[in-house]
Amino acid sequence: MELDELEAIPGVGSKTAERLSELDDPTAALSAGDVAGLARAPGISEGRAARIARAAIRHQHDDDGEFLATPRAREVYESVLDLLQERAVTGYAEKRLETLYPSVTASRIEEVRTFAREAVEREPSTEVLEALAGVEPPEQPRDVRVRDRCLATNDAEAYSKAREAVPEVSVELVDDARGIADLARGYSTVIVLDEEFSGIEVEGDVRVDPQALDDPASVVPERTLAFFARNRERLRAAAAVHRAADLDAPCDVEALDAALVRLNEDGTVAGDDALDDLEDAIADLDATVSMAENVANDRLREAIEKRDVTIEGADLLSLVERGAGADSLLERELADEFAEAVEAARDHFANALGVDDYESMARQAFGDDPTFPVEHDKRVIERLREELTAERDRRAAGLKRDLADDLREMREPAAELIEGALELDVELAVSRFARDFDCAFPTFEGRGFEIEGGRSPLLDVGFEDIESVDYGVDGVALLSGVNSGGKTSTLDLVALVVVLAQMGLPVPAESARVERFEALHYQAKTQGTLDAGAFETTLREFSSLVAGDRTRLVLVDELESITEPGASAVIIAGILEALEESDSTAVFVSHLAGEIREAAAVDVTVDGIEALGLQDGELQVNRSPVKNHLARSTPELIVEKLAEEDGDDLYDELLEKFE
Repeated sequence: MELDELEAIPGVGSKTAERLSELDDPTAALSAGDVAGLARAPGISEGRAARIARAAIRHQHDDDGEFLATPRAREVYESVLDLLQERAVTGYAEKRLETLYPSVTASRIEEVRTFAREAVEREPSTEVLEALAGVEPPEQPRDVRVRDRCLATNDAEAYSKAREAVPEVSVELVDDARGIADLARGYSTVIVLDEEFSGIEVEGDVRVDPQALDDPASVVPERTLAFFARNRERLRAAAAVHRAADLDAPCDVEALDAALVRLNEDGTVAGDDALDDLEDAIADLDATVSMAENVANDRLREAIEKRDVTIEGADLLSLVERGAGADSLLERELADEFAEAVEAARDHFANALGVDDYESMARQAFGDDPTFPVEHDKRVIERLREELTAERDRRAAGLKRDLADDLREMREPAAELIEGALELDVELAVSRFARDFDCAFPTFEGRGFEIEGGRSPLLDVGFEDIESVDYGVDGVALLSGVNSGGKTSTLDLVALVVVLAQMGLPVPAESARVERFEALHYQAKTQGTLDAGAFETTLREFSSLVAGDRTRLVLVDELESITEPGASAVIIAGILEALEESDSTAVFVSHLAGEIREAAAVDVTVDGIEALGLQDGELQVNRSPVKNHLARSTPELIVEKLAEEDGDDLYDELLEKFE
């Protein structure tokens, strides 16, 4: 995908486009809404990736993103998103769910419906959900630095190419073999990139490999190992998810597990006894040689204490004249004991060091010249330390190369293993939503909407306690009913069903039919009468609704509260007349349904949420609106109750006035 194509996506500027272009296949990631894939681009967070994915999907489907036309409509969508995200285990799934939005295009709706139909078949078992808790998007290590080897070249162009291809290691310019020899003294391994140095003979691990840059990962196996070390627990958790969910894994999970066992958290190779022996030998070298000295000196001290040494006067005078001391006396009188003590020190040091290949050098640490106390040769110990360190580094590098060779081909499948587990979490969130709220997939046909057995999870009660609602409108309708009878929650249910349907998701109902609307205008109840400016703004908003030929769903809750009741009835009647002539479907909740119907110049359907009466002071209501029925008000019910209980003529007269 070219930069200009990326920049055509709303919200993607030149810098973001450049970052996305570094992905192997940005087109596929954008088309699939692959948040994890997009987040691999440098400097792109998961949240940013989700926004880019959503914008790319809208761009792909030519979707203007204007379906949620009012603040209340957006609140309903955000509530839906919250319910979905609450059922996700991973942070990734929460972000990925944000790419689902109510669309106006049939292609996008059907795309998500296809995904959702498969998702709802997933079984959200406890075992799978527990395994998902350990899964996170793969982390790309960017801090790998290798200090035990370097690349060498005498070519400036190769030098620049090497620095770019293998930034993890030092790249050095050399003039000749002497320069390479100098490097070999400071690095465990030197890789020479120039063919002209073939056959060079210098001390140390020097390899001439002109093709080294063709496979940078072989030069720096730490690059591969760092990825697996950094993501080890994520990979194990993802493998557990695949096993628990019986998913087809993109790699051999058992082989991956076996390889991860060989890898330490810091990217070093685990489980190699020879390497461990070298590590221990280097770490304990000073303590080991000191203990060997103690062995020799303890034996000599014991031997001296057991011996009576007599020195003739002439011999003492000769020792003094020669400046000799105890060492000469030791050589003359205790030569055998010294030899035995030194041999014991050598045996102890070689055995305690535990590295058979270096036994000969270790024994050289104690010389044959008699001395007391016995001391090791520091030069030998330093040379031994250097050689042990070099051997350790060479062995570690070889083990890293071998393990990296085993893992290199698994890197992309391993990333896919994690991403597969994360995508499963997205599917399971949809499945859990559908199961928790007894959802069904709606059909798209006809005009307006028809809901059977709908229950709104937006209500602040347990879902199992929510009464189901049947309601449908295919034009313009007024919805009447008593206070607290469920008029607003019915509007919420309608909005919820339509939003979910146009997201491509199942809805909380036994069945539902909806028209594919181009916009949802949900006007929430206004608190108190509006001032003149706000009233004017509100009227302008409704004026825009009746203009144009967009298919809208208009839901309005008690618009009469914006001004005086008499004026409100006339205004609402006029708005309904205009909406009746448009392609819109509208439901207006109002306590002035009768007055509005009388003021309207067209027949306006009035539906009612019927109150069944009062029982123990509690309102009994049939939550499903009755078609073509003006519901009684709460005051009328109270007057009726008083008339039945008290038999007062006043109550009867008041009841007559409600008729």
